[in-house]
Parts: sequence; C-alpha cells; structure tokens
Amino acid sequence: MPDAGRVVTGSAGGLRLEAPGPGTRPFSDKVKQALFSMLEAEDEHIWDHPALDLFAGSGAAGIEALSRGAPAAVLVEKDRRAVETIRRNLEWTHLADAGRVVRADVLGFLDAPPPEAPFGAIVLDPPYAQAADLLAVMQRLAADAAAWLTDGGQVAAKHFWKDAPADAIGSLERLRQRRFGETALSVYRRGVRQ
Repeated sequence: MPDAGRVVTGSAGGLRLEAPGPGTRPFSDKVKQALFSMLEAEDEHIWDHPALDLFAGSGAAGIEALSRGAPAAVLVEKDRRAVETIRRNLEWTHLADAGRVVRADVLGFLDAPPPEAPFGAIVLDPPYAQAADLLAVMQRLAADAAAWLTDGGQVAAKHFWKDAPADAIGSLERLRQRRFGETALSVYRRGVRQ
C-alpha cells in the first residue's frame, strides 16, 4: 500500500497514513513538520479553531491538525479514490468523529463557508499542474476572508517553487516562505483589520 508519511505529533503521532496511489504527491514528513511549525510559530492557539484541508489527497494536513488538537477539520477532495483513502486514514487515526470529508471540486466548495467556519488554518495542496487553481482559491478566500478565517487566521499553500503566489492577495499577506527542493510553502495571514 502506498504510504503518505506519518502523523508528526499529537494524539495520532507516529501513525503512518495510506496514500491514494499513483498521481498523488503527499506531504513528506519533513515538509509537513515544517508547515505545522510555521503555522504554530505565528499563533500558539491556532488549533483552538477548526481547520480546512483543500485538495486533501490523503487527508494528511487535516489529520495532523486534528491530532494536534483542532476541534474539527473539513477535508475537501474531488477524487473518489482519495476520498475513500481519507476516510480510512481518519478511522485508522481514531479521528473520524472530528473530521468531515467532502467530495467536491474545491472552487465549487468555496461558494459558501461551511458550518465549521471560520477556520484558524486552511491548507492548500493542489497538483503542481494546477497553479492557476491555487491563485483562484486564494483570491476566493481573500474576497470573503472574515467568513473563512478567524482574526489572524492563516492560509498555508504548498506549491512548485517557481509558482509562488504574490506577497499579498487581497486581505491575505504572506508571513513566511520556505523551499524544499522543488516544493515550497507559503504561509499567509488574514489581517485583523479588514
């Protein structure tokens, strides 16, 4: 069975996750650890709020947020096989009660915030070939940031290093960026003054 790395820490720390299969690009443990460290460096209370995992793949980001104490997570993925994998991973980590899986196109999902909103953290991990989707999603989130993000809430984007989003997208301002070979992480925060 393909592997999507392990849950780094928290209630499910150390458990290995299943990957949906060929064609997916799961977070490596190193990148996942760096991403969550970047989010927590900006707000030690970030997991007091629900998390949103867009282009969820194996569900690794949403599961990591739940393992670290987020009260709920919404994991959005359009691929049927990946959705089944996410559900198995939530069961395996004993986090299924707090994780809600939505099978949908991400841009369609963003038509209206779900009941769990606003989120403390939103993680985006679209396929590298869909760089335009990353920008479109960030613009959609920025357009109604107060509905999607808590004051000071963060959006973390995993992307091909050459396709870095702008320093500011609407009310979202980049705080940090790190590169790991061809992969880069950009973390944005919603300004508290809208």
